[in-house]
Amino acid sequence: MSAQDFGSDRRERLAAARLYLVCPAIADRSGAGQHELPDLLRAAVAGGVDIVQLREKHLPDDELLALANAARALCERLGTLLIVNDRPHVAREAGADGVHVGQEDMPVGEVRELLGPDMLIGLSTHSPQQIDAEVAQQADYIGVGPVHETPTKPGRSAVGVELVRYAAAHAATPFFAIGGLHAGNLAATLDAGAQRAVFLRAIADAEDPQRAARALRNLLDARPLEP
Repeated sequence: MSAQDFGSDRRERLAAARLYLVCPAIADRSGAGQHELPDLLRAAVAGGVDIVQLREKHLPDDELLALANAARALCERLGTLLIVNDRPHVAREAGADGVHVGQEDMPVGEVRELLGPDMLIGLSTHSPQQIDAEVAQQADYIGVGPVHETPTKPGRSAVGVELVRYAAAHAATPFFAIGGLHAGNLAATLDAGAQRAVFLRAIADAEDPQRAARALRNLLDARPLEP
């Protein structure tokens, strides 16, 4: 498959994606689920996860690359997209499907120059201005949030469902609602116009990640994906 074909395939799969899991490479959380990464990925994908993001902000590049290589091989077998958080070089070297960057990370234009046209680029957004910005339109998808306060983003205020409603009306690319979402509060976010959502603790910390992912997937699938 050519690079162009890889890019087209990835974007088609992105357009159809609903359920996105962000997970640490190393189980270091205090929640109910202390799942090793391969076990978590297998369970989550069996439950309906379309996209997996590997996020480890404090590992050296060489250690993260080794983990990303293993995750990429597994995700290929499972048929899910793999995104690496923050580090385009690692994403490229691991053969991941893309990278996700924040507002203060490497600019999207520079990431595109580094990765070429066939890899996906996601961008975090936290305000209407960031959703409307040209750089957001250069990304393949955006994350919108945090909808609720979350310990994974200390010090960042929740944006609530109003920003989700704004993104539903104005975003030029597919967007995923993110931040403190779980089965108990997802409906309000979907009511605001979200069609795709990102989860971390609701799946990764669950005693049964497959069951948790399936419950979230059912909530998403109950509302048809609109073009």
